Amino acid sequence: MANRLALSAQAAAVVVAIAVIMAAPSYLEIFSLMQVTLFAAMAVLSLSLAFIWGLGGILSFGQSAFFGLGAYTYAIAAINFQDSTQGIMLAILVPSIFSAILGYFIFYGRISDVYLGVITLTVTLILFNVVNSTSGDEYRIGDAMIGGFNGIPAVPTFNMPFDPTSPLSPEAAWWATAGTLLFVYLALRLLLASPFGRVIVAVRENETRASLLGYDPRLVKLMTFIIGGAVAGLAGALYVNWGAFVGPTIFSLSLSAEIIIWITIGGLGTLLGPLVGCVLIEYIVASIGSQQTLNSNLVLGAVLLVFVLLLPRGLVPTIRDILLRLISLRTRVRQSAPAPTANPQPAGAD
Repeated sequence: MANRLALSAQAAAVVVAIAVIMAAPSYLEIFSLMQVTLFAAMAVLSLSLAFIWGLGGILSFGQSAFFGLGAYTYAIAAINFQDSTQGIMLAILVPSIFSAILGYFIFYGRISDVYLGVITLTVTLILFNVVNSTSGDEYRIGDAMIGGFNGIPAVPTFNMPFDPTSPLSPEAAWWATAGTLLFVYLALRLLLASPFGRVIVAVRENETRASLLGYDPRLVKLMTFIIGGAVAGLAGALYVNWGAFVGPTIFSLSLSAEIIIWITIGGLGTLLGPLVGCVLIEYIVASIGSQQTLNSNLVLGAVLLVFVLLLPRGLVPTIRDILLRLISLRTRVRQSAPAPTANPQPAGAD
């Protein structure tokens, strides 16, 4: 019975999410719609690290490396093919291959978690410096100029599949981005509910015990790392579609740190928490950017400090625990309440 209620609640939440996605363009202005489209694209990026760190136990300080690779791959492919379909496919494929190669040497080389973070951070810095040094005319891939620190402007945005003559409108771009976010979230939830997903969590909890049960923790971690890289690459394509531009700052350390802040604030070990943390922080950053009084980095640092000290488990797990306690308390009160007694019959009544 409880499982049926949980499934019904989840199905209802999905229906509500679809309804909100479909109705949003009718209630939002173009500027607000473009802003929430950016939030949805970055939320996909948050899911990539939420999956490999919170659920796979792999802390990558360089998740922006796969994000940037996906963004640059999409931009270069879209310019050369003049079709976003191949660009999206390659934006997923290239970061997947790169994460597979990098992850193989990390996990099969038995690199410790500390050095894993250092290596991924170093890879991000290397990619930033490499892309930043490609400002000459000789640095081109087909018709696409890499552009160095100027980046790649005027990138073709999404179009209907295999139909470059039908670019997506801002409303359709929102539907595509938000729909992708919902699809990725549900796909990761289903993956975690599968036997392989349970193995991922088991390896995170105890690698030795998982290996004694016959599983290879190195292979499991590698597959988790590849999935996270693919999701980050897809997020990079969504980001370029939003702004029609990509530059080397996409590999910046500030973005890598910001992704970790999203997950820390939203709640490590969940998929919903990073989405909430991402949207919350991106909204704060966007609001701060419209004024000159407060520094955005200072505000982000203060927000992170408050959450680490007061809500160390994150926003979503804390709210969930409070609701469960309230439900448990209400159940106990009902159980302890005295049962109503029957009204006695009046004297002489037959």
